[in-house]
Amino acid sequence: MSFALDQRSAPPADGRRPAPPRRRTRLLALPEARWALASLVLFLLALPIHLLDGPDWLWGALFAATYATGGWEPGWQGLKALRGRTLDVDLLMVVAALGAAAIGQVLDGALLIVIFATSGALEAVATARTADSVRGLLDLAPTTATRLTPGGGEETVNTEDLAVGDMILVRPGERVGADGQVVDGAGDVDQATITGEPLPVAKQIGDEVFAGTVNGTGALRVRVERDPSDSVIARIVKMVEEASETKAPTQLFVEKIEQRYSIGMVIATLAVFGIPLAFGDTLDAALLRAMTFMIVASPCAVVLSTMPPLLSAIATAGRRGVLAKSAVVMERLGQIDTVALDKTGTLTEGTPYVTDVHPLPGSGLDGPALLTLAASAEHPSEHPLARAIVAAARDRGLRPSGAVDFTSTPGHGVTATVDGHTVTVGAPDRLLPDAPHTPHRAAVAALEDAGRTAVTVLSDGTPVGVLGVADRLRPDAAATVAALTRLTGRTPVLLTGDNERAAAHLAAEVGITEVRARLLPQDKAAAVREWEARGRTVLVVGDGINDAPALAAAHCGIAMGRAGSDLALETADAVVVRDDLSAIPSVVQLSRAARRLVVQNLVIAGTFIAALVAWDLVGTLPLPLGVAGHEGSTVIVGLNGLRLLREAAWPRLAEDTA
Repeated sequence: MSFALDQRSAPPADGRRPAPPRRRTRLLALPEARWALASLVLFLLALPIHLLDGPDWLWGALFAATYATGGWEPGWQGLKALRGRTLDVDLLMVVAALGAAAIGQVLDGALLIVIFATSGALEAVATARTADSVRGLLDLAPTTATRLTPGGGEETVNTEDLAVGDMILVRPGERVGADGQVVDGAGDVDQATITGEPLPVAKQIGDEVFAGTVNGTGALRVRVERDPSDSVIARIVKMVEEASETKAPTQLFVEKIEQRYSIGMVIATLAVFGIPLAFGDTLDAALLRAMTFMIVASPCAVVLSTMPPLLSAIATAGRRGVLAKSAVVMERLGQIDTVALDKTGTLTEGTPYVTDVHPLPGSGLDGPALLTLAASAEHPSEHPLARAIVAAARDRGLRPSGAVDFTSTPGHGVTATVDGHTVTVGAPDRLLPDAPHTPHRAAVAALEDAGRTAVTVLSDGTPVGVLGVADRLRPDAAATVAALTRLTGRTPVLLTGDNERAAAHLAAEVGITEVRARLLPQDKAAAVREWEARGRTVLVVGDGINDAPALAAAHCGIAMGRAGSDLALETADAVVVRDDLSAIPSVVQLSRAARRLVVQNLVIAGTFIAALVAWDLVGTLPLPLGVAGHEGSTVIVGLNGLRLLREAAWPRLAEDTA
């Protein structure tokens, strides 16, 4: 009689996949961060002195230092852009800040400077961290390898010195030094870093292996088939770097009109100053009118129209365990119309567990006895399947017996003596390759048709049962797929390095209709570029190193944070820290709500600017009233944008798929 296991097997202590060591650029090693910090500190020192009517010379000096430390770099970059006949919003903000200071609004100008300096520092940090993670990926590939000499000897060489045709020896536990083909030996190779497959793959003569993957058991002799500079790992690094460099720098909506607005504002300010002066107005009156015009027409409210809604959305998403790395990311998320999902570690939890236990008729065993027998034989093994079987027995309160004479055969399984019986646990096709159609074969076929990995248990050479092992589907996977389908109008696509049968079975469970299986990292990135060439805006969700090129190439990438590789976490635009898959459609909805608020704010800011500018041009707008109107519009759009900070924003948006 068979039974299914409902209890979750405990993950292994070392269940997280190997990841490249962190190579972190220190925050204060970046000049942008140092200048932004200095500007912020000076501003915070000056603010209370100014508000408490302290000595003018003191707060004046501190504010001047704030302007200098926070504004010199964007100002210098803006001047260089101006030399190239480009007027950017950074220079305009510096000029507006200086203009505000010139007419006594020193605090407003300093605040504007601090905001821009901090924004530039955050962008520099994000760029540096991505570069760090790409460099760290190279540590996955070993620096040395054991090369076999023609005379049968061995020598340790740098992997970069390997050439196509060289023979290398890969011992158990070692990383493969180069892409190549197995010419002798057998072993179980963990290649999750490349393909994302949750279980080690049995490698025998003629099979391909990749640099950086880990040989579990059994020695392998490998003939180098690719130059180390062209290995899969090296190509992943290159693809991530190229995608990061060639990906068009997306801008916030307000920045898309900055050139026209900036040029128009400068021309208009000069006209407001020059035309009245030419018609006999006094210098002081013309200058006052021009300065008032520049203040009321400055894009401060327009800039704040964009940032508060997006920053509020970032904060709300952060409380729910989704970290968006910038306001640009939060804006992008609402634009997606196609979603590509990884399988292992994204739709599934990435840890194998025992799903089914099938004692065979005539074996004399029931389910618990069969599981105990298998766990007893597997207990000394470090294979992920063995750990899953032992954990399943432990979770059901079963006590495995002691095993002696334990042996492990790569690609086949393990053998041990348990209570006087020779017990073998392993792959059905390897243990009984020529078995006729029997209850054993029927049980194996049923499990494999259901997308499980079948494991045969032999006692004294006779099959006594079959175990089914699978990667656990996340409980919210199907609901997430349905929500993303409603949001985008298209069913998400499954991109995986796993085999077709397992991928198709999982896709059917969650409602995905398009599956692309057995993909290498470059294949996933190519699929993303193919969709984008058709005009689609693609969101990729993944967790592994093999997902990094696709995450970098996509319009927006989200990494699952708990088990995600360092490279995926750094390359992605957002991270789901708590591994809550259902948070993905919610954050997309949140982004769309933020974009709607941005549009509302732009209308409000534009209305205020138009009214104040018209007043200044047609009549005589008093400077204090102009400043009050300008600041009032800034406060209104700021408060409107902060609405997304409410706790109710996330649940309401999670239910609204409009």
